Amino acid sequence: MRPLLHLATMSLLASLSMLAQAAFPEKAITYVVPYTPGGTNDNIARIVAKHLADRLGQPVVVENKPGAAGTVGAAYVAHAQADGYTLFNASIGNLAIAPQLVPVQFDPFKDLTPIAHLAGSRSVIAVNPKLPIHSIAELISYAKAHPGKLTYGTSGNGTPGHISTEYLKLLSGIDLLHVPYKGSAQALSDAAAGHIDLVSDPLANSFVQAGKLRGLAFFGTDKAPDLPGVPSLTETFPEWNFSGAFLAMAPSGTPPEVLATLRKALDDVLAEQQTIAELKALGMAPQRLTTEQSEAVIRANYELSKSIIAKAGIRAD
Repeated sequence: MRPLLHLATMSLLASLSMLAQAAFPEKAITYVVPYTPGGTNDNIARIVAKHLADRLGQPVVVENKPGAAGTVGAAYVAHAQADGYTLFNASIGNLAIAPQLVPVQFDPFKDLTPIAHLAGSRSVIAVNPKLPIHSIAELISYAKAHPGKLTYGTSGNGTPGHISTEYLKLLSGIDLLHVPYKGSAQALSDAAAGHIDLVSDPLANSFVQAGKLRGLAFFGTDKAPDLPGVPSLTETFPEWNFSGAFLAMAPSGTPPEVLATLRKALDDVLAEQQTIAELKALGMAPQRLTTEQSEAVIRANYELSKSIIAKAGIRAD
């Protein structure tokens, strides 16, 4: 009887384990944004969180943890309990760029795992409308005539806005002064107010449409039909190959069955026309990729950023 009792007990435990796994999620999920509210990352996270909550039947609460170019939030998630209840709205900046510039308490390739590639980002290089600059060619001419006088704002050191503008400086031979913020919202507001001169950011899209900034060029997508008259940066620099991306990440070690549930839910969310429309309105290019493809995107941007950082002599300070 004892062997039979043992088998029955094991069977019961297995059944209970399967029920526990199938129950995920049983409570609210925290979705960490590594920047202040109102920026591109935050706006994307709130769209994703809203639709993900509808799919999972549990609240998905956005929590902002800014600092150190997004690496404070990244480290928080990397060291969180790997149970699927703490997720990260990551960008290329805090995965592939900042870890090369600032001391971090995590390894982006070992401590975090992709759940879903949310979208590629279309950034707009834009200036305060009061400046006598209407194109990239005029920006280059003006900057060369006033070396070191033009300022550009970003959401922080080691962010895509930082690297992309330094890349532009390398290709054009101009000198611009970097002004880092803790989020892109304040950088854009200051550019519109004339406190700084230009930005390179996905959120600049809406400022250009509203006439608060003047768009000079965009990159990250092939077309920008909602920005008439704003050309692709590749028209000036055909060799341009930098762009950002946003991904949902989980701590490494998260159970496969939990990851499978999250991946299925996010894949469904990213297939919804409403989600696609909302992300496109932010200048995003929604793109569903496999886990392997997502990892390849992170690695490719890491290597490109490494090259730009070395050639431009970029330092976090």
